[in-house]
Amino acid sequence: MSKAKRVCVIGAGPSGMSVLYHFNKLKEQGKEIPEITCFDKQSDWGGLWKYSWETGIDQFGEPVHGSMYRGLWSNGPKEALEYPDYTFEDHFKKAIPSFPPREVLFDYLKGRWTKGDLRHWVRFNHVVRQVTYNDDTDDFSVVVKSLAEDKDLPVQKFDYLIVASGHFSVPSVPSFPGIEEFPGRVMHSHDFRNAYQFQGQTLLVVGSSYSAEDIALQNLKYGAKKIICSYKTRPMGFKWPPEITERPLLTRIEGKTVHFKDGTTADVDAIILCTGYYFHFPFLEERLRLKAKNILYPAGMYKNVLWTEAGNNKFFYIGMQDQYYTYTMFDAQAKWTVNCITGELKLPDKEAMRKDIEKWIAKMNELKDCHDDINFQTEYLVDIAKNANYGYDLDTAQQFHDWEHHKHEDILTYRDRSHASKFTGTQSPIHHSTFMKALDDSMATFLNTKA
Repeated sequence: MSKAKRVCVIGAGPSGMSVLYHFNKLKEQGKEIPEITCFDKQSDWGGLWKYSWETGIDQFGEPVHGSMYRGLWSNGPKEALEYPDYTFEDHFKKAIPSFPPREVLFDYLKGRWTKGDLRHWVRFNHVVRQVTYNDDTDDFSVVVKSLAEDKDLPVQKFDYLIVASGHFSVPSVPSFPGIEEFPGRVMHSHDFRNAYQFQGQTLLVVGSSYSAEDIALQNLKYGAKKIICSYKTRPMGFKWPPEITERPLLTRIEGKTVHFKDGTTADVDAIILCTGYYFHFPFLEERLRLKAKNILYPAGMYKNVLWTEAGNNKFFYIGMQDQYYTYTMFDAQAKWTVNCITGELKLPDKEAMRKDIEKWIAKMNELKDCHDDINFQTEYLVDIAKNANYGYDLDTAQQFHDWEHHKHEDILTYRDRSHASKFTGTQSPIHHSTFMKALDDSMATFLNTKA
């Protein structure tokens, strides 16, 4: 009998847990699976969904991973991220509104993860320090530190390596002339935890993507006086209420006065930098590192998963593209990866993989707007799900198109809309409170909704 293959998974968030979930399904079917070890530097599973009040450095001297804030509600319909084999009705035993707060979504995730015996594969409070591919032995050397014991463990060897550590935890922090003299609070959205601290204040939010959009709404919801959003390329373009305005790029700061590219100025009390995140994999040797911006199809990845630049088709990334789809896309990518490792899926030759990557990148470069982006990622997801023999149709493009239309109709009320589940057909109930008035985001209060 041949020696069991060894698989290392880095990260126990939704992406990493989907890998464990699909290996466990094979195990439950009586099939032989590899020896699996998942490392996560946090004390529990969840990745970004594990909320922590901490910012900066944690008790072990590690950078805090989480970017989750207390008042976060889903900014996309839950029906577009619902697992087909574990629906929201399966979990909550009733229909719930379409835009749940973070605690509800995290509870849903944990429900799926506890359906199988997944937790025993995860070593919490273990941070991966170094990963090297060994050409001579066709395997990976992995150096891991036990944070609780404050020591490096002996080098471990693995046949396959899966990076599922995410790319929304290392903030990109720009500098502006005069920012060091600003007398108020300056923070990156990575460190934003609640909006109560900004009640009655005038805020500058730097950025024009999802974080800027949602943090502006959060602060309006919880009592900020005024929010100015500064954009680099183009405004978000929503029909904002009078308290939220958009200005072009911040150019300099003098005391509390901020100056913009169009010559206008404003006095602000605090600055929140919603300026994105870096792809940051310092634990990987250079040739294994994905270096990309947050785009829909980074170069060098077959099916947006298999790293083709090094690692002899044994090195995978999951969840590393810009995202409309989330849980279901990570799940299909995980199933595809598991099938590669078990041999159920046979890879084409290197030239065919290169052409496939080029085809997707060429398509991506032709995209014009958010609706094109949605259709592109839908096409990609349908393709990888079919390639992985996933077994379900994951196309929820219409949900996303409707969601975009609702946002542009009224940015304050799109979360008050109802969507239908693709997998149960159930139309979600309307929440008992509108999003902007729902200040209690606890799971108990949210679920107290009459279907």
